Amino acid sequence: MRNGIEFVVYGEYALFTDPLTKLGGEKLTYQVPTYQALKGVVESIYWKPTLIMIVDEVRIMNPIRMESKGIRPIEYGGGNTLANYTYLREPRYQVRAHFEFNENRPDMAFDRNENKHHNILKRSLLAGGRRDIFLGTRECQAYVEPCVFGEGEGFYDGYGELHLGNMVHGLNYPDETGRNQLEVRLWSPVMKDGVIKFDRPEQCTQIRVVAEMEVKQFDRHNVMSVDDLLVEMEEGGNP
Repeated sequence: MRNGIEFVVYGEYALFTDPLTKLGGEKLTYQVPTYQALKGVVESIYWKPTLIMIVDEVRIMNPIRMESKGIRPIEYGGGNTLANYTYLREPRYQVRAHFEFNENRPDMAFDRNENKHHNILKRSLLAGGRRDIFLGTRECQAYVEPCVFGEGEGFYDGYGELHLGNMVHGLNYPDETGRNQLEVRLWSPVMKDGVIKFDRPEQCTQIRVVAEMEVKQFDRHNVMSVDDLLVEMEEGGNP
């Protein structure tokens, strides 16, 4: 695919927080990454408001193992507190994703050059991303490398189906939907032989409004065009 990317992302820990566990100040991770968390990884590799990153599927490479830690979260009112956060240990995922042009942003039509965006995306992946990579939360630093999706041995190869229950799929932002509100999407994923194929955001039927939100404006005056960005990279600028 001229707009596709395949990579492996891995780290020492991951925390894809189940929001139901946050009410008491504790955090418990989901067993697998959410669509939104992996979309964030792709956007940390390369992103512009011209693009919408679509995560197609993820392959769970390592066994799902959890580890609890005693954490002292920041108390903005003063004092100390102690909470237990439960992380995934040594996560490793193969990810297949692609980008599409954001049709809700006619102001970025000048920046729609699929070939150049794809070239920058591939170069950014080889460089380890244009921004810091993390798995779920900021303290869970991660790393990305190109790979061929499906290659290598995964722990859940031949495992069969595993139903993961109702969980967060991701967030709908106004610039991606055309609606001036932030929404959360829910779905019920099934892992088959270690692979989860994601529904596209518009295919999710369980949607809840979180808050009203306005679209941030971008145009050629505050965004470098893909043409100028590629020239800068070829001249030895940041990847």
